[in-house]
Amino acid sequence: MSKHFEDARYYLGRAADHAKEGVKEEVQPIEERVRELVGKEKEPEPDRLEKLQADLKELSERAEGETKEAVQDARDRIKEYRAKR
Repeated sequence: MSKHFEDARYYLGRAADHAKEGVKEEVQPIEERVRELVGKEKEPEPDRLEKLQADLKELSERAEGETKEAVQDARDRIKEYRAKR
């Protein structure tokens, strides 16, 4: 790809990001007025630490469940093996 096209794509991306931020900035006061009239507050987004903690908890629970299944499977196989003898 030509260097000119790469540069153009980069600057278009930057322009889109700036336009998006500009629209958010312009709409924010309107959003706040509407929320005030409707009576719905904006819920705070969880911060990075809370997201990581939730992900780790989910992974831990999933790993625990998979481990229990693997242990039960192993026990069943041992019972079958001993029953054949």
